[in-house]
Amino acid sequence: MTNTNPLLDSKKEIARLRRLVELSVSLNSTLNLNELLNTIIETATDILGCEAGSILLVDEKSGNLFFAASTGKNAEKLAKIPVPLNNSLAGSIFQSGEPIIINVVDNEPRHNQTADKLVGFETESLLGVPLRIRERKMGVLEVLNKKTGVFTKDDAEILNVVASHAAVALHNAQLVQALKQAYDKVSKADELKNDFLALASHELRTPLGIIIGYATFLREEAPGEASEHAKHVLDAAQKMRTILEDMNNLTMLETDTSTLSLKETNIQSLLKKTAAELEEFTQTQGQKIVLDVPDEPISCLLDPQKINIALSNLLHNALRFSPENATVTLGVKSDGKNLLFWVEDHGIGLSQEELKLIFDKFYQVDSPNVRRYGGMGLGLTIAKGLVKAQDGRIWAESAGEGKGTTFKILLPHRKTLAE
Repeated sequence: MTNTNPLLDSKKEIARLRRLVELSVSLNSTLNLNELLNTIIETATDILGCEAGSILLVDEKSGNLFFAASTGKNAEKLAKIPVPLNNSLAGSIFQSGEPIIINVVDNEPRHNQTADKLVGFETESLLGVPLRIRERKMGVLEVLNKKTGVFTKDDAEILNVVASHAAVALHNAQLVQALKQAYDKVSKADELKNDFLALASHELRTPLGIIIGYATFLREEAPGEASEHAKHVLDAAQKMRTILEDMNNLTMLETDTSTLSLKETNIQSLLKKTAAELEEFTQTQGQKIVLDVPDEPISCLLDPQKINIALSNLLHNALRFSPENATVTLGVKSDGKNLLFWVEDHGIGLSQEELKLIFDKFYQVDSPNVRRYGGMGLGLTIAKGLVKAQDGRIWAESAGEGKGTTFKILLPHRKTLAE
């Protein structure tokens, strides 16, 4: 009859409980899958006094198990060995959902001797329990070669506790890993899209500039009907250039809005420059941009390029939805605390419902099947993003359809970086 020391047994039990608590803390302190796997194996082998341990997870594609982690220097070699669900110890544990205790594996036909030979390890005894979360089977946790005594049901219960903690932690880590992979794919797709948009807008700009130049020359110099044909070519080329600018600005909006280049800027000069850049576009339709600015110079700390693009997009939008020979007003005023810009047209106007939607990406006022005004539905989205990047606000006002629209931008009137 074997005598047991209750005091020693109690200390041993307390030590095991302490390790289980430490394991719980460790598993909840990281979502790194490899760290979790190694922590689980180290804890399991330490608590049960074993020479080695391993975690096998199920491969959702093949249906086999594989060594996700193991003790020793040859873990990478083990990872390459598929473990079938049939006729293997790990497969039996996985399928049955019950622990298996084998204290002598010599005559066990399901034991995977290939793995032992590959890593130079001799398995003498084995305890394995399933890894599962609720009803989902994830894999198997094994410990090998108990250093003192044999594996018991108590050992199986302790390993089950370890496996329960481990399954939850692994499940969470796998979810985070899957989310990161999905995010990486989306980010890569966005990067490819942005690269394509930037390349396309850059490469098409030069030949388009040549077309506009020749069309402008022909419109002014060619007689009669040829001049009218040149005008149609020029109209189409101008629309295409607007689309290219939208593509280029959308790329900038999605990749560079967080980078501001703040400069002390004369606002009247900025507005004159913006209006002048659209002179060629307005001449095509016989339209005109009128400036409404105060005589007293206004100076403000802002990113002039981004505001220039935002105002340019608002002007393009106003001109596109205004009739030929129409006038569009570009104005600004300051109350000392805020700058208010506005672009006012006398075009088709907007309903109250459309006022809520016009800043949405790719929103079109007219139906895609019956296009009258053209454009990609990006200009206002880009303007909103560029204004928001400078802590500003943009909105539209309209008395209704057929009564024109006024777009307004409100920006902080900063005079120093500290403001």
